[in-house]
Amino acid sequence: MKFCKKYQEYMQAQEKELPGVGLKKLKKILKKCRRDFESHQELEGSPSAAQHCPHHCPVCDGTFFPSLLNEMSAVVGCFNERAQKLLELHLASGFRKYFIWCKGKLQGNHVALMQEGKDLVTYALINAIAVRKILKKYDKIHYSNQGQAFRSQAQSMHIEILQSPWLCELMAFHINLRNTKVKSKKKAPALFEGCSLTFDDDDKPSLSCELFDSVKLDIDLTCSICLDTVFDPVSLTCGHIFCYMCSCSAASVTIVDGLKAAEPKEKCPLCRETGVYEGALHLEELNILLSQSCAEYWEQRLQSERLERIRQAKQHWEYQCRAFMGV
Repeated sequence: MKFCKKYQEYMQAQEKELPGVGLKKLKKILKKCRRDFESHQELEGSPSAAQHCPHHCPVCDGTFFPSLLNEMSAVVGCFNERAQKLLELHLASGFRKYFIWCKGKLQGNHVALMQEGKDLVTYALINAIAVRKILKKYDKIHYSNQGQAFRSQAQSMHIEILQSPWLCELMAFHINLRNTKVKSKKKAPALFEGCSLTFDDDDKPSLSCELFDSVKLDIDLTCSICLDTVFDPVSLTCGHIFCYMCSCSAASVTIVDGLKAAEPKEKCPLCRETGVYEGALHLEELNILLSQSCAEYWEQRLQSERLERIRQAKQHWEYQCRAFMGV
């Protein structure tokens, strides 16, 4: 079965109407572009000329890329919103959790949570495949690299769904629920066999997920600043993950003030993009997963960070006192 048909069947099978990639519409745009160019070549009497569209096609680019941009933005927005609600429910406690259950009309059990998490990751991956395939087709027809350039643009605009920090959180969320089932000696439902936390020969962890043959997602969990396993992980809006303490240092702010105090001009240590700290997301599910999987290392880092927090809090208090006294 061709992917386009498989994708259409998947989207139609969803209980709620979800944003998606208009593959049929985008393919029609590309076909029309190719037909128009071939007709133009025949009228000019140059049948030997290469039968493909020019490297830049104003008509095609003026409809194809804006349409795909809007669809990608809608998909990632829907995914982020649903993932955030699900994870807030999992991490909530007491009356608040009960209230969210009732409001969301979901069953209050781990099976329902795992199924919802799996559905969300499937939604993310199948749309990522759809975007990749249509851009590959664009480049094939136009003999260009404009499709790949568009992907880079989408990443800089934070609408590349595989770049979403909520995807990392959902993967950790699934593993946490699966581990809870194992500890309680209950049989876990086989929903997510392809999602796992792995360690290399140097005990460096990574999250991996493979639901489709054509897509395998690997997320490195080594902080590129301290070169160790991310502790109290935070994802910047550019998608790069660091230790919270390391990211504060990179943003030139104290742990006491937090990342929201970072100046807009401060850059990500990896991609050098500015303005990535204010909307940074604490990866709570990933934090739980790593604290359980790297218990000894976690305890050492916890003690170290406590001492650093005390030191910075003391410096902050002394600074405030001197400022108050006019010293």
